[in-house]
Amino acid sequence: MNRMTEALVIQGLSYRRNQKQILKDVNLTLPTGQIVGLLGANGAGKTTLMRLIAGSAVNFRGTIEVAGEGQTVQRKGQVSFSAQMDGFDPNWRVGQVADVMTALFPDFRLADFLQLAQLLDLDQKQRIKRLSKGNQRKLQLAVTLSRRAALYLLDEPFDGIDVMTRKAMLSSILKWTPEQATLVISDHHVQDIDQLLDQVVVIKDQTVVAQEAADTIRAKGQSIEAYFESFYEG
Repeated sequence: MNRMTEALVIQGLSYRRNQKQILKDVNLTLPTGQIVGLLGANGAGKTTLMRLIAGSAVNFRGTIEVAGEGQTVQRKGQVSFSAQMDGFDPNWRVGQVADVMTALFPDFRLADFLQLAQLLDLDQKQRIKRLSKGNQRKLQLAVTLSRRAALYLLDEPFDGIDVMTRKAMLSSILKWTPEQATLVISDHHVQDIDQLLDQVVVIKDQTVVAQEAADTIRAKGQSIEAYFESFYEG
C-alpha cells in the first residue's frame, strides 16, 4: 500500500504523562475511505491516542502521519476531532459555535453544519449549557463532520445517550462522512457501532494488540463484540 492510500500511519509511538506510561510502541496503519472502531476498556489509552493524532497532545516518541503530513501544525489541518469543542464557552449559542468554527477553520462548511443541525433537531438559539447530554453529543457530531478533513475522530460519541438519539447520530455518520475520508470511532460499548465498521483496532495495556477487517471477523461467525472481548478474557 502506498502513502497516497493511507489516511493514518503511526510508527513506534510512545507517550508518558506525569511520569506514567500512557501509550507504548503503538504501530498502526489505516487506509482511506474506512470506518474504524478503536476498541478498548476504559483507561486503555483510546482518548490519548486520538489527542496525539489530532495534535492536541505533544512530546511523544515515534511518528504520526495523517494524509502524508507528519508535522503537528500540518497534521492538525487534516484531522477533525470531536473534542475540538471542549474549550468553547458554555454560554455560546449553537449558532455562535458555527460562527467560531467558521473563523477558526477554513475547511469548515457552514452550509453542511446548518443542514446537519436541522436534521439532528438542534436549536440554533439554544445555549450549549442548556442542551441535554444527547443534544450536546449531536452538536459535537455536527461540528466534527462539517469540516473537510482526511481523518475524523469521534471519541465515545454515544456515551450516555438514548436509543433514538443514537439512531439519528448513526444515520448522520453514514450519510455525512465523505467517501474518501477515514473515520475512527472509539467506544467501549461495541454494540453501538459494530454494524458501521470496516476495520477493528483493539487497544490493551497501552498498545495496539490487534487490527482486523470487520468482514473477516463476521465471516468467521464471530461478532465484533465477541472478537473484542476475547482480548480481555482471563
